[in-house]
Amino acid sequence: MSDVLPDLSPDLCARLREAFLAARYDTDGVVEALGGAAHAALGRGEPVPALRASGDAGTLGTFIRLFLLGEAEPERAVRSALGGLPVEDAVASGLLRADGGYLRAGLDVRPHGDDQGSWWVVSDLDSDQLGAAVGEDHVLGVGHASLSLVRATSRRPVDTLLDLGTGNGVQALHASRHARRITATDVSERALRLARGTFQLNELDVELARGEWFAPVARRRFDQIVCNPPFVVGPPRVDYTYRDSGLAGDDASALVVRQLPAFLTDGGVGQLLASWLHVEGEDWSDRVSRWLPQGTDAWFVQRDIAEPALYVGTWLRDAGIDPRSAEGRTKAAAWLDWFSEHDVEGVGFGFVTLRRTEGVPTIVCEDLRQAYDDPLGTEAAGWLDRVEWLRGHGSRLLDTVFRVPDSVVLERVDEPGDDGWRTAIRRLHRIDGPGWQHELDELATALLAGCRGLLPLSDLLGLLAVAHGEDETELEDAALPVVAELVRHGMLEVVA
Repeated sequence: MSDVLPDLSPDLCARLREAFLAARYDTDGVVEALGGAAHAALGRGEPVPALRASGDAGTLGTFIRLFLLGEAEPERAVRSALGGLPVEDAVASGLLRADGGYLRAGLDVRPHGDDQGSWWVVSDLDSDQLGAAVGEDHVLGVGHASLSLVRATSRRPVDTLLDLGTGNGVQALHASRHARRITATDVSERALRLARGTFQLNELDVELARGEWFAPVARRRFDQIVCNPPFVVGPPRVDYTYRDSGLAGDDASALVVRQLPAFLTDGGVGQLLASWLHVEGEDWSDRVSRWLPQGTDAWFVQRDIAEPALYVGTWLRDAGIDPRSAEGRTKAAAWLDWFSEHDVEGVGFGFVTLRRTEGVPTIVCEDLRQAYDDPLGTEAAGWLDRVEWLRGHGSRLLDTVFRVPDSVVLERVDEPGDDGWRTAIRRLHRIDGPGWQHELDELATALLAGCRGLLPLSDLLGLLAVAHGEDETELEDAALPVVAELVRHGMLEVVA
């Protein structure tokens, strides 16, 4: 990577935007030009079908080969495609690189969209595109982690939003759908340059500020904060600013969780990706709960756990380092030694939702490692609503009328017995959202069968106690925690 910082001026971005629009270099245009099969192959890292398909796509094909496929294009074709943007200006800015009589991309500029439209995201070329290792200040493109945070973020309208550690700016792009004013920060000047290019190219007005962590927004508060921090855990070093914080272990994630609530307005929400250590003899939920300041609702959702060797190998390959090479062996040994010295058995990864509250805070840590399709952001917003309802009505659950929503089904697993089939497992499934599951006993199953939006919970428990010869008070004591958990997971709805 060149030490020269890219310089994407407002005029250059405006002219580039015009060229992209004229060529239909957007998410829909690229899919239409390539066709479904070639576009899917490109997503799998197989460029040849897309290269073949782009040959008949005219100016759009030039942009596809230049920015998506990393091909060298004849200067004449690129000059024609850029229209009012002189090639010389594009090269001087760092957007393009001269290669004899050909031109190559100097930056990665690619369409990225949602169900409302398309944007362009500016980032650095990866190691495959460069043909060399990336630099320490490499600005990552839109990867799986970024997309997972996009899907895990609530999109309810807010006035002010902070994108902490903006990188290429993709979180702020999605935030523009629901936030009136956006501030984006980063410790890297290169990242801010490219993020500014992203915002100018998409005609978005985003406030940019440089600095570490929350320093650029000291004494300010926001209605929502999103953060994809450098959450890689291990020895305190910085190989790449996009992933390494220079803090030891999971201290980067801990720092964000500890400090973020102080920068929220009352009732404001923060959502971030995070990693946490699984240490021998310690429950991970106890570890992350200790990070929280007072007055904070928190939902920690663990999506994956990686054992140390797998974790190290994955991140070495992510940096373009062969674990079998001398460099790979040296770094892997030091990393694994650090894990061993600190009794690390695994590394957890997931999403954290935080809310500043004046009430008694709710803190929940749970595993969500099953596959699911629905975005978690909608579920996170609903979880916060349900937690708030329980905070105000938890003492009055017995007076509440509930119903089981249509998205919840009951699975029974029967096994053979001496007197025929008997039910061994009763499992409640929510078939939307993240697919929550709860195993039930016979009494809980009968109770939920009565939750049809007609009788208050106290009446249902009274009937159940009579029918099964149970003590009503004991039944209430056992049922209330289960009911509260089902409400939190959206498996019981409040009717009245």
